Amino acid sequence: MRYPVWYSRARRSSLRAKLRNTLSIFAAGRIQLRLSNQQLGYALGFAGVCLFGATLPATKLAIPAMDPLFVTAMRASIAGITSVALLLVLRRPLPPRALWLPLLLTGTCTIVGFPLFISLAAVTVPAAHGGVVLGIMPIATVAAATLVTNERPSLGFWLASVAGASIVVYFVLSNGDAQGAAHGISAGDLYLFGTVIAGGFGYAMSGKLSGLMPGWEVISWQVAAFLPLSALAVVLTWPSGLADVPWSAWGGLAYIGLISQYGAFFVFNAAMALGGVARIGQFIMLQPFIVVALAAPVNGEPIHLSTIFYAVLVVATVIAGQYMRVSHKK
Repeated sequence: MRYPVWYSRARRSSLRAKLRNTLSIFAAGRIQLRLSNQQLGYALGFAGVCLFGATLPATKLAIPAMDPLFVTAMRASIAGITSVALLLVLRRPLPPRALWLPLLLTGTCTIVGFPLFISLAAVTVPAAHGGVVLGIMPIATVAAATLVTNERPSLGFWLASVAGASIVVYFVLSNGDAQGAAHGISAGDLYLFGTVIAGGFGYAMSGKLSGLMPGWEVISWQVAAFLPLSALAVVLTWPSGLADVPWSAWGGLAYIGLISQYGAFFVFNAAMALGGVARIGQFIMLQPFIVVALAAPVNGEPIHLSTIFYAVLVVATVIAGQYMRVSHKK
């Protein structure tokens, strides 16, 4: 391939080096601000949760026009193609062989389990309702962190997390009418609980890996490794009538492929490497506010005062948890 004269080999190498250095600085959180690692981790954690918070509303845009299995496969394929291009441009070496299995196990949660369950849930569950249920994910993340990392939350931290989880469970049991169904747990809620479990372990394992390699490479190698499978799944689930799919559905699919499945992990993995998996994982309880705020303008859903009330209660448990001790087992 011939390049213009101004785009010489030296120029290409320089640009690659600058981009690689920028990503490394960003992923490691080494930003020249007057913030401690913990404070910077909190800031990045909040930013990451904001990006993840739009996942369910964006998925709701795509699902009415596309099959959930196709959406799941396309989401992973979009992220995989993007990651392969970035890894090739930056000429990143393969991860150490010892990390291959952890990367694949983490990808099973973040690329298969979480996206599939949330797509199935989006078929029947309103975005605002789902957002409150996903607020329980931090307790799953904390539980997973105790299994896969050396973090040991205090009793107070656990009590705050359990309080938030209890509020979410009560919300689900008492708000079935928000889905036009009887009070109780619906199939959509079960899919949401599957999303919570897969997401909790996915976040915890990603946080552990981000302490061993740059956070952006953690998600990049995951989606790159799963690209052959996701591309095959796209072919097998390819629907007819894609020409009739509205632009809003394509926009939702583009968001969950480029941001939810890829870009948001750049930020959140760096946050967990700086602030710890358990503490940053609790920020996910802020998702109810974000989802509820987006449900009306993005999905045209009515927002009930009871939903906002429960979201406020869940967020209060997050604030309480941030004041509780999290130790590290040596």
